Amino acid sequence: MSIETVKKYLEPMGLADRVIEFGASSATVAQAAADLGCEEARIAKTMAFLVDGRAVLIVMAGDGKVDNPRYKAQFHTKAAMIHPEELVERVGHPMGGVCPFAIRPDVRVYLDESLKRFDIVYPAAGTASSAVKLTVPELESAVENFAGWVDVAKGWRPEA
Repeated sequence: MSIETVKKYLEPMGLADRVIEFGASSATVAQAAADLGCEEARIAKTMAFLVDGRAVLIVMAGDGKVDNPRYKAQFHTKAAMIHPEELVERVGHPMGGVCPFAIRPDVRVYLDESLKRFDIVYPAAGTASSAVKLTVPELESAVENFAGWVDVAKGWRPEA
C-alpha cells in the first residue's frame, strides 16, 4: 500500500488534503516532529503487535512507551511486536509508514489514552516520509477497524 492508497481511503471523509509529504524519511518520532515543527509527543506513532496470531495496531503519543503490565492486562498476553519484514504482509504498510488507515481487513486498531491530551496529532500516512494532520476526534472516526480506546502507554503522564 502507499500514500496514494491512504489518500484514497481518507478522501470520503474530507481528510485527504491533510496528508503531508516530506522530501526525506520521517520514520522516527524525532524526524517527524522536526519535519512538522511540533513536539515529539504529538506524533501519533502506530505500533504493530501480534495478539492471538492477528495483527493489532496501537496508536499512541510519541512520548509514550508500551507499559508491559498494562498491555498484558488489556490483551492477556505479552507484548510481541511484528517483525519489520512482516509489516507489509500483515498490516499493509512498511516500517515508518505504519498507520491506522487503508490497512488489511483483519487488523484491529486501538487508540491509546495518551493521545487525548492533544487537540492535533500527526500519524503516518502509509510511507516513511508522510504524515496526516488530524484532531483526535477526526483520528478516532478515520481509523479503520477501530476496536476502542486503551491505556497501555507509560512515560507520558505527569509525575504524581
